[in-house]
Amino acid sequence: MSDLNANPSSDPRVRFAAERTLLAWIRTGLALMGFGFVVARFSWLMREFAGHQQPSIGTGGWSLWIGVSLICLGIVVNLAAAKEHLRIIRLLDRGEHYSPPAWSLGILVAILIAILGLGTTGYLVTLAGSQLRNETTLREPSGGPSPSSSVLP
Repeated sequence: MSDLNANPSSDPRVRFAAERTLLAWIRTGLALMGFGFVVARFSWLMREFAGHQQPSIGTGGWSLWIGVSLICLGIVVNLAAAKEHLRIIRLLDRGEHYSPPAWSLGILVAILIAILGLGTTGYLVTLAGSQLRNETTLREPSGGPSPSSSVLP
């Protein structure tokens, strides 16, 4: 066991740890891509739920771009994880010690997701505001109840 402590690159646990890290980043990238698809299709889903009652719901410019951004972020995460994994494996194969890169993929992804989260929040606030405006314009000008609200079920 003392031989493994002298040269950590010969310890199979180090290679297995690198493999687990790669697989975790792949799961993260796939989750980002899947969530991006859901966000891109969000406006279509809202139009389906609204039916023909509120045809003024937008065409989904924001949700489409936020969703596409999340999909692209997932692709970049997977490519960066593969590149970092190859770098670590090459270091281990040469018997060198691991030296962390100058940048952190985790911090970069966290910052980009926070930016996209702010964009999604802005989209939802804008969507809610447009729905409130639509509801107030559908009411009678006198401020009284609308004819559909006075009908009993």
